[in-house]
Amino acid sequence: MTMKNALTVVAAVAAAMFAQATFAQASAPGSRAEVKAETKAAEKAGKLTPAGEGSAPMEKSTAKSTTPRADVKAETKAAEKAGTLTPAGEGTNMREKPTAKSTKTRAERKAETNAAAKAKQLTPAGEGPDAPKK
Repeated sequence: MTMKNALTVVAAVAAAMFAQATFAQASAPGSRAEVKAETKAAEKAGKLTPAGEGSAPMEKSTAKSTTPRADVKAETKAAEKAGTLTPAGEGTNMREKPTAKSTKTRAERKAETNAAAKAKQLTPAGEGPDAPKK
């Protein structure tokens, strides 16, 4: 009887392994061409998450602009010349001049920095409060 039970167990294990392999192939993503076609379709539909910060894709606006393209381009060029154009990215104007003038000369600043370095009061590079977390 023991041999019969052992054969039954071996047959059941073999059947389970073959069934698992069959299910794994059924859930595979498909060929490279199929995956590329799905990605291209999702991109056209606007369903892909943009690279970078991982926010969900925004719905495209259906509203039409009433301003002619030439006028928009002229406004943009004028804003660029005036220095009021906000750069792409974080939305801060990098061209703004600092409002406060320094009251120290370059030599005074260098002397202060050297004194702080000797007193070991400087923060090593990459270890400040804004340094990326490891």
